Amino acid sequence: MYHMVLLIVNNLEQCPRVLDAWDAIEVPGITILESTGLGNIRQAGLRDDLPLMPSLSDLMRGQEHRHRTIFTVVEGEEKVDQLIEVTRAIMGDLNQPHNGVLFVLPVSRVVGLQGGQARARGE
Repeated sequence: MYHMVLLIVNNLEQCPRVLDAWDAIEVPGITILESTGLGNIRQAGLRDDLPLMPSLSDLMRGQEHRHRTIFTVVEGEEKVDQLIEVTRAIMGDLNQPHNGVLFVLPVSRVVGLQGGQARARGE
């Protein structure tokens, strides 16, 4: 079965090490997004310089609390376990506040991974 592993990294200094570790265990592809949470926007307070119809970039402009959202799709529980293990080795206990969040989602079908069409087992 295929799984999407998604990690939100709060400490940007940890991000390169996490990416290197994920790459070292040979996941087929890693996507990185710059992100922030609604809590960070709310903590910054309301801004009076926003346009009448603000875009997300307007809301985030000037924010210092940025995260990285990293995700990949892998096949099998063993690869998921490896990703969790190397992530914990770098980031520590993800249950600690403001550290990060990792979650895994089942993927029923994958097209284009590893150069061809792959289907989840049991289909």
